Amino acid sequence: MNIFKKKYQDYFGYKNLNETQDIEEAQLINKISDYRGGVEYIIKDPAQSQTVSAEIRQWTERKGFTIIKHTISKSGKIGYFYFRLGDDPGEESQKIQGYFSQKPELKHFRFNVKTKKNKFN
Repeated sequence: MNIFKKKYQDYFGYKNLNETQDIEEAQLINKISDYRGGVEYIIKDPAQSQTVSAEIRQWTERKGFTIIKHTISKSGKIGYFYFRLGDDPGEESQKIQGYFSQKPELKHFRFNVKTKKNKFN
């Protein structure tokens, strides 16, 4: 296991019940400074999309985030949350990164704000 990954898991309180088994963390595929309220994620098993989105919704509401928009693709593989930016987007992005990366159901996630395409573009 990568030493930085282990320190990260220790910092966020992850305790491995079976020390020989490593858990794969979801990878943030852009920079933490790219956070502007939007988080797009890819689920390993699309059958779990509703459960995963419900867990994320509960966690974010407990932590004081306000959800503006939430979507799941038709296939269930890609989910998207758009949160209202608070007073400290840097702290928010760190909290989100910590939570999303430790969810074993997620493969990847990125900070991205989806915008509707204008038909004139």
